[in-house]
Amino acid sequence: MEKLTVELGARSYPILIGDGLLAEIGAHVAPLLKRPRTMIVTDSHVADSYLARVGASLGAEGISFSSFVLPAGESTKSWDGLARLTEWLIGEGIERSDHVIALGGGVIGDLVGFACSIVKRGCAFIQAPTTLLAQVDSSVGGKTAINVAAGKNLIGAFHQPALVVIDPTTLATLPPRELGAGYAEVVKYGLIDDAGFFAWCEANGAALLAGDGEARHRAIAHSVAAKARIVAADERETQDVRALLNLGHSFGHALEAETGYSDRLLHGEAVAAGMVLAHQFSAAHGLCSAADAARVRDHLAGVGLPHSLTSAGVNSGGAALAAHMAHDKKVRGGKLPLILTRGIGQSFVTDAYGLDAVAAFLDGQRA
Repeated sequence: MEKLTVELGARSYPILIGDGLLAEIGAHVAPLLKRPRTMIVTDSHVADSYLARVGASLGAEGISFSSFVLPAGESTKSWDGLARLTEWLIGEGIERSDHVIALGGGVIGDLVGFACSIVKRGCAFIQAPTTLLAQVDSSVGGKTAINVAAGKNLIGAFHQPALVVIDPTTLATLPPRELGAGYAEVVKYGLIDDAGFFAWCEANGAALLAGDGEARHRAIAHSVAAKARIVAADERETQDVRALLNLGHSFGHALEAETGYSDRLLHGEAVAAGMVLAHQFSAAHGLCSAADAARVRDHLAGVGLPHSLTSAGVNSGGAALAAHMAHDKKVRGGKLPLILTRGIGQSFVTDAYGLDAVAAFLDGQRA
């Protein structure tokens, strides 16, 4: 087992990474509990594979639990999903010192984290991510949220977990498309500020996706360490440090909105296309070389991820996509900060380009 820590003073918490950890989760949860009781929230897909395993581990430690199974899919991360979950937690007699276990992917983690941030003005929760995307990104850092009609993650709060338990063996039951979507977030850490790690991805990404356990463990540990470092430096994104984690997301969220936040385009797939667009926009404005932009596109295309508007299933005009970006929660003073790049591993934040420039660029990307 590997242990890392998100250093946030009194709110610091450990991240545990190791094969088979879900079967041992009870031993790691027990020291956190004020009473031997917890609640597990999961979705219909994950429940079939892992709920019994987690429940048995809790039982072995004398911890009783109740469980709430939500429908799988992005539509659960909604006002209705939040209402159902908070009512259930209150009905279960949750106390502020209790710890709710979020067992699942990013949807479950985001929803449970947000619910726990508001129920009784704040309860504790534990992340047990079962998808690659959640393991390398959304389970760490305390961003919690739901989606609304105007955009993705617009209603939410910063609420750090008490513990993150990552069991890479859960990836064996992940559909290939979900695995690929998570891999996009792995690549992101190389593109932000680690050109050497991007080169590692080029050399090892295909093996990771094909099931290489060593490559998966290294990718998860490296990504989590990178995110922990960034979150510790800028927890609430008040500086430009944590904003770099949004590389590809401003473009990507617009693509998700245009495709209705559905399985037409998964979040990680949108981020993949968004990262390519961010590099191409940078190249178009003389910020980075066309060769670097092509290198990013070629790697993501080579592992089967969307790498253009067309491959993302979007043929909308630039104005429509830019209109989605206008609702981005990062807008400040009417300007949308974009994460652009001077080359692979050299991302930066700028508000020098208006949405009209973005719209014109996106019009030029339509096949």
